[in-house]
Order: sequence, then structure tokens, then C-alpha cells
Amino acid sequence: MPDDDLFYTPASELAKRLRQRQLSPVELVQGVLARAEQLQPRLNCFITLVPERALSEARQAETRYMAGQPLGPLDGLPFSVKDLVNTADVATSFGTLALKNNVPAEDTVGVARLRAGGAILIGKTTTPEFGSGPLTNSPLFGSTRNPWHLGRTCGGSSGGAAAATAAGIAPLAVATDGGGSTRIPAACCGVVGFKQSIGVVPHGQAQDVIGNQTYVTPTTRVVADTALMLQVMTGAAPIDPWSVGLRTHDYPAAALDPRDLTGRRVLYCLTPPGRPVARDVAQAFQAALRVLEGLGATVEPFDGDGFNVEPIWRAINHTVWRARFLGLVERSPELFSNTFKRQIASAAQVSGVDYLEAMFSRTTLFRRVQALLEHADLLAMPTLTRSALPLEQDLFADIDIDGTALPDLRGSWYPWTMLLNMTGHPAVSLPMGFGEDGLPLGLQLVGQLHGDAQLLHAASRFEAATRWHQRRPVLMD
Repeated sequence: MPDDDLFYTPASELAKRLRQRQLSPVELVQGVLARAEQLQPRLNCFITLVPERALSEARQAETRYMAGQPLGPLDGLPFSVKDLVNTADVATSFGTLALKNNVPAEDTVGVARLRAGGAILIGKTTTPEFGSGPLTNSPLFGSTRNPWHLGRTCGGSSGGAAAATAAGIAPLAVATDGGGSTRIPAACCGVVGFKQSIGVVPHGQAQDVIGNQTYVTPTTRVVADTALMLQVMTGAAPIDPWSVGLRTHDYPAAALDPRDLTGRRVLYCLTPPGRPVARDVAQAFQAALRVLEGLGATVEPFDGDGFNVEPIWRAINHTVWRARFLGLVERSPELFSNTFKRQIASAAQVSGVDYLEAMFSRTTLFRRVQALLEHADLLAMPTLTRSALPLEQDLFADIDIDGTALPDLRGSWYPWTMLLNMTGHPAVSLPMGFGEDGLPLGLQLVGQLHGDAQLLHAASRFEAATRWHQRRPVLMD
């Protein structure tokens, strides 16, 4: 088959070919590494590649296949890891010059489980400093570009993960999501970004694990591959109390369930009051709702009043960042971008009372979403209010939506993603079409708390009905 067909083959299909000996792990990993090196000058989506280690593990996997030894569910499949996520003996810089030589002693839980399942790490993908923004750039590596248009951002903060996945470099990517950091770049790059329910994948790096609103997540090109990753990464771990006591699910079976959405009720809202949305996004969203109806779902609007969440999220999130990173910034301010330093400085204005009031508001938001989902199976909204922003976009500058300059990039561009980090509900971004500029647009579906399997089923049915995931960016001249 043509090389591009191999690189865009779903991981679930690659696994079958490996088991049938139609493809060797060494051949697959060699091809993926070559593609990564070929595309890196254009996309700049990796901070680190580990070819020697990856090929060594591929040879070990090949031995297991040839000898008929027991195989893991992901045996021989290549994957990437966002550079916020600890990887044993592989540099994890957190996207910052301050930690460019940091080498963890062990994998974080999700990565350890993927490797135990036979997956092969090929490298670390780019992220802004400590995952601190929706635009993937940093003094450490520069800017990461969107495979669909090199003059546009890939989103963030898991921008490298989404760009590499969209470019066919590896079928599986570990990302993170603290306010939309998996779903934003997924929407920008036309891939699947899944933020699971809190606790489904144990979080071993959160310092405030009780108040945690960040997630270690899968990014893939198709929903079935997300389910495959999630199945391996999930399960209780004593380091994360939210994971303890959760029952297991068969996520791949849910994603492959051929039944339609008859009997499902979907509540939708285009945007919270006062938040504009681009014409092409509104049109694509209406078309997506018709697809859901065509799949048998009942589709009804809900009132977005009371969901202006950015100030609440920022009071919590930036206070956490200030507590974690202020010492580093004060010791070596020259190592950090002005954008990162400005965000850390802004949290000085948030008092202890302000922080706790934001946490009280987080509880209110949880109850509001719960109330909606008491009478519905899913919520639907656009992931972003417009397509990918220009590569040179500044976090603190206005963004353009249909010729109108709008302040507050976070609240204006992704008003719906931060909400689900604070409430803990599962949410997925998947392609819902292309904008007037030819760039991908994303649909966000939200499921009931711990209803991850049902959400994957609905996302898979939408994907199959639309086939937007079959489009590929043109990467070579």
C-alpha cells in the first residue's frame, strides 16, 4: 500500500496486521520515525525523538510476534507523549528552558500502562511552558505549526500531539487537558481529542489531586483508537483518589457498537450569551445536529446563561500555576516568555477568598451540568468559535471572528471547554467539517459523569456518519 495509507491506518487495524504478520513492528516503527524526521522541519511538533530506544523495543516486539509469545493489546504500536507527561529515562522539559535537562526516573501511570501493553514510545511532543496556553509556542522550541496550514496554530497546549497525529506520524498520542488542552488542538487539527471523566485515568503528577482539574488523555485520528488507548490507560491507582472504586468498562466494544442513537436525548447550545461564533462554525454545527437527528437522537436546545466560566477557571488555574512556578520565575526570569510571566503575575491579584469563591462556583457549575444531564444523555456545542488562529497570535491580543476583533482569547475562542475540566464530566472533540478557510472545525460532545463508554459510542456513530476523519492534510510539495 502507499506509505500515506499505512500512516493513516487506524491503530486497531495496524494491530490486526501485526498479529497476522502482514506488517512487522520494526517496519512500522522505522516508517513512523522516518516520517517524524521528514516532517519535523515543517511542523516542529516534537521536542525529543528516541529512535534507538524505539527500534530496540520494536525488535523485541517482533521477537514476541515471531515466537508466538503472549502479546499486549498494543504490542508494537508506536505512540508519542506530550512533554508535560513524565517518561522514564526520556527528557521531560515541560516546554520550558528551565527544565530542558529534566529526566524523570519513572513513567507516569498512563504511560506505564501503555508501555506495559506493548506500545512503543517514539518521542515527546511540543507544549507551551507548563502547558500554559492554547497556542503551542515556547522559548525552548519556537512555534508548532498546523498540518492543514503552516501559517496557523495547531492549538494548545497539546499542540504537538494533535499536529503529529493529524500528520500521520503515529496513530496514538498521550496529551493532557487542563482547560481544553486536548480538545482545542484536536479541533484545530481535525483529530479526536478525548477528556475522560475525572479519575478514569489516574493522574500521578497532580500536586493537588483532590482539587485537580487536569487530565492525562488520549489523542487519536479515530474514535475506536481513543477507546483502545483508554482501555489500557484506565483503572484504579492508589495515587489518585478519584480513580478508586470506579468500575471497569469495555471501551472498544462501546466504540464499535453499531446501534444508532435512537432514544438518546441531546441538548445543544451554540455559545454562551455574549460570546460570538463564526458563521461557518454555526453552519457546521447545525449540520452536525442534523446528523445526530439522522442517527435517531432527539435534539433540543438548552439555555447557555450562567456558563461564563473563564473568570472562574482562571482564578483557580492561575493561582495553582503561581503556587507551582513563581519560585522558578523569580530565580530565572530570563528563561520564561513574557506571556508566561504575565499569567503568573496576574494570579497575585487573586486573594484566598477569591480562590475559594471560585471553588464554590465550580461546585455550582457541576450541579448545573448535572441538572442538564438528568434529563439528557449528551450535551453538544462547537469546540471552538472559529477555526485555528494565526501562528503569530498573542494570548493577550484580540482575536478575529468574521471581521470583529474580540478580547479575552480564552473566553472568546473556547468558551465551552474549561467548563468540563471543572465539573469532571467526559467530553470529546471530533471533526464536524471544514471552515471557509479550509481548516478543520470541531464538535464537542459531553457525556454523563462516568458515562465515557456511552460518549465514545455516540462519537463513533457520528464519525461513521460523517467521515470527516478520512480527510488528510497535504503535507508534501
